[in-house]
Amino acid sequence: MKRIGFTILLLFIVTGFCIAQKARHTFALGDSTFLLDGKPLQLISGEMHCTRIPREYWRARMKMAKAMGLNTIGTYVFWNAQEPEPGKYDFSGNNDIAEFIRIAKEEGLWVVLRPSPYVCAEWEFGGYPWWLLKNKTMKVRSQDPAFLKAYRDYILHLGKQLAPLLVTHGGNILMVQIENEYGSYGDDKTYLDINRKIFREAGLDGVLFTCDGPSQMPRGYLPGYLPCVNGLDKPAEVKALINKYHDGKGPYYISEWYPGWFDSWGTPHAGSNANEDAKKLDEVLSAGLSINMYMFHGGTTRGFMNGANMSTHDPYSPQTSSYDYDAPLDESGNPTAKFYKFRAVIEKHLATGEHLPPVPAKMPTISINDIKLSESAPLFANLGSPVIEQHPLCFEDLNQGYGFVLYTTTLRDAAKGLLKIDQLRDYATVYINGKRIGVLDRRLKQDSIEIDTTKSNLVIGILVENNGRINYGPYLTDNRQGITEKVTLNNKELTGWIMFKFPFTTVSGFKYMPVNTTVIPGWHTTVINPENPALYKGTFDLTNIGDTYLDMRGFGKGFVFLNGHNLGKYWYIGPQQTIYVPAAWLRKSHNEIVVFDELKGNHQHISTLDHPVLNEMAKE
Repeated sequence: MKRIGFTILLLFIVTGFCIAQKARHTFALGDSTFLLDGKPLQLISGEMHCTRIPREYWRARMKMAKAMGLNTIGTYVFWNAQEPEPGKYDFSGNNDIAEFIRIAKEEGLWVVLRPSPYVCAEWEFGGYPWWLLKNKTMKVRSQDPAFLKAYRDYILHLGKQLAPLLVTHGGNILMVQIENEYGSYGDDKTYLDINRKIFREAGLDGVLFTCDGPSQMPRGYLPGYLPCVNGLDKPAEVKALINKYHDGKGPYYISEWYPGWFDSWGTPHAGSNANEDAKKLDEVLSAGLSINMYMFHGGTTRGFMNGANMSTHDPYSPQTSSYDYDAPLDESGNPTAKFYKFRAVIEKHLATGEHLPPVPAKMPTISINDIKLSESAPLFANLGSPVIEQHPLCFEDLNQGYGFVLYTTTLRDAAKGLLKIDQLRDYATVYINGKRIGVLDRRLKQDSIEIDTTKSNLVIGILVENNGRINYGPYLTDNRQGITEKVTLNNKELTGWIMFKFPFTTVSGFKYMPVNTTVIPGWHTTVINPENPALYKGTFDLTNIGDTYLDMRGFGKGFVFLNGHNLGKYWYIGPQQTIYVPAAWLRKSHNEIVVFDELKGNHQHISTLDHPVLNEMAKE
């Protein structure tokens, strides 16, 4: 019996080994196409980011990708999500990039990995962690030793998660991108090669590539490695460009093709023409090129992770929390008209006898007519421990990455004149003795306000919000937040600052009271001004659960927590007027919602819709 048992065990081991060997593939660069196991492979890829999609829906989004005809997923990895504090790594929950990739494999999808670690992606600081900026002389995307050490440490830890998932080790990651659109920023080939060496040291031993816009490729490509192009969809031009920088050969990969675009606060909802996009996709596939559509599914930029654009010609412009992108799969993961047009195009290019799987059903939606907000926590009655310095400290020097800081100082004498904040980052509400006198907005190049006080010993308060660090372009290295220089009154610097930190990593610990309370002990006032910032809390039960959209029309500017999840930001100016709430984050009993509003007050109710509102502008 023992011999028979041993034989059976040996058979299982040998069989398992053979299956494992059979599952291994080779992936290589041919002269004109990618080669999988020596045969041509046309990548039909779509971008999705695990951190922007509730973990509970990763598999559902993958099934939608397969149903549209994709065979590959492109994905960034966000350093600031994976290493929120130096040396403290988080690969759990929505940050579990390895599990995201494993699910893709189970669903029959290859992966093109883009860990850069600079990603752009309309993501806070382009994916870099805020704590790099605590060193005010550090230069990201450079040979700065302090930057390279932090970069290397991160990539080595990421490699432990992802190297086993490369195709070279039996996984489904076909190739890995080093840096990201580097030509838009610099042209240091030595720095690019340092990237390559770090990736190899981390065990990322497969095919490496770079990506750049057409005009940026000469600066951003690394000789000897595949250069891929972003934002170009004319096949002849794609081939000519890649040939020029890759020894006259391919493969030809459009690493970012844009069938949609992102939104910024204060500008209309972006989009593209589905019929024209479908025609372009058909041309690319007919020419045998590989392509990655950015985005296939955008999802939502949760928490305080939205980025911002700024250039020498364009003002600071923060992006919305909704990352719907007018993509084939909308923010909540449902197929759009664009999805079906692309599916029809891809179907034309299937091999004889191949068929696409059916399109999964849409997620059910619900609307909730009236959620009572019964308690409020005025911000100025919840100040916490102060930091006291002669000069104002920026967020980074206060050891804070995101959220808000309240800066206060006392005017000993009556004063009249121009109050100016030197280098405001990014949005401020200004108060005298707890009463708001105005708003300053970096987008609109507002940094000063006239004041006229007739009394002495009045307190100036400046509540400053990080509205999103710049994620692209020449100002990437100039990203410290808060009051980054000084405050002057009639050109004379104000000193003696008392600062209060509000990182809002959680909304617990605040002191709540009934929403209609009018008298409390507070910051230099005993009367609650309904315009002043506050958190509003309520609970609700549900009979049915489904996706829904918080209707933020009637609110001012802030963010929302639901059952412990920071759902993202809202701002009355639009174009985004709703916040997507995934059904997976709701429960039938005792849902808790907390809304922070820095501009409007006295909120007692909030409702939800069964559809998004993403293109409604309001007057500022």
